[in-house]
Amino acid sequence: MPMTKTTSVLTAAPAITATGLSKSYGGKVVLDGIDLHIPEGTVFALLGPNGAGKTTTVEILSTLIPANAGQARIAGHDLTGEVDAVRAAIGVTGQFAAVDNLLTAHENLVLMADLHHLSRREGRRRATGLLRRFELTEAADTSVATFSGGMRRKLDLAMTLVGDPRIIFLDEPTTGLDPRSRRTMWEIIRGLVADDGVTIFLTTQYLEEADQLADRIAVLDQGKLVAEGTADELKRLIPGGHIRLRFGDANGLETAAALFGSAARDSEELTLRIPGDGDIPTLRAVLDALDNASVKADSLTVHTPDLDDVFLTLTGRAQPGAGPNSRKESVR
Repeated sequence: MPMTKTTSVLTAAPAITATGLSKSYGGKVVLDGIDLHIPEGTVFALLGPNGAGKTTTVEILSTLIPANAGQARIAGHDLTGEVDAVRAAIGVTGQFAAVDNLLTAHENLVLMADLHHLSRREGRRRATGLLRRFELTEAADTSVATFSGGMRRKLDLAMTLVGDPRIIFLDEPTTGLDPRSRRTMWEIIRGLVADDGVTIFLTTQYLEEADQLADRIAVLDQGKLVAEGTADELKRLIPGGHIRLRFGDANGLETAAALFGSAARDSEELTLRIPGDGDIPTLRAVLDALDNASVKADSLTVHTPDLDDVFLTLTGRAQPGAGPNSRKESVR
């Protein structure tokens, strides 16, 4: 019997483990003793407001800067004692595409192959394969200076894959991309995990991105991890789910309000908010109560807490980039 995704995640070997990671600059604590356990072949998303310590975490785990305290193992290698082995196992894609505008897409990839000390034949074979995989073959001999933001991001990630990393750190990889390009990147990231078994450590300012991609999500605030779990687990931490009824006139609103004593009424909008998670038994009970009282609602919507609500509750501020489209509301 094949393993389910949940089972495989629970039993997978750790790709990244960290205990008590801390970092300070001039007396200012940036990371305050965080612990991580990330299984192989999963997507882990780190959320947090600006200045929370997300990029510092990536820089430490990718050997770019040292921690002041704590230990970590990356792909089974000690972060401080086996630096070369760690670097051989990872790839890093930052917030801004690290491509050379003076070169073509193919030349950028071949240059990266040279930096990885691949043979000339292997380097060109890998470059050709990555151009095909990222749908950049037609632009292979075009100067990168003419590329769109989405194409530059794809090339940047392709360059990261030249070294065949088992763990990839993506530090806000879709910042500044339009929605279509962002979703293209999501599909690429899903493919890396599903097809290649790569582990993704993702930082993002887009709550929807974490919701769509991550097996587990951690919220970092002022250098501390304040919550961790699946998207659904985090959402269940936050109260506030409700059923929203809209009526065509004040009489309908008044009658319905008398049926649901715990509901919040908005007389101007002619709406009623009934606490509840919107499951089928709750919806059936609400609709039956309205039918029995011969009251008709013009519309019914169900609101469940989303990652925006989680973020706001845990950090006391809205997440940049969350936007109105991050809220999950279904219409019945």
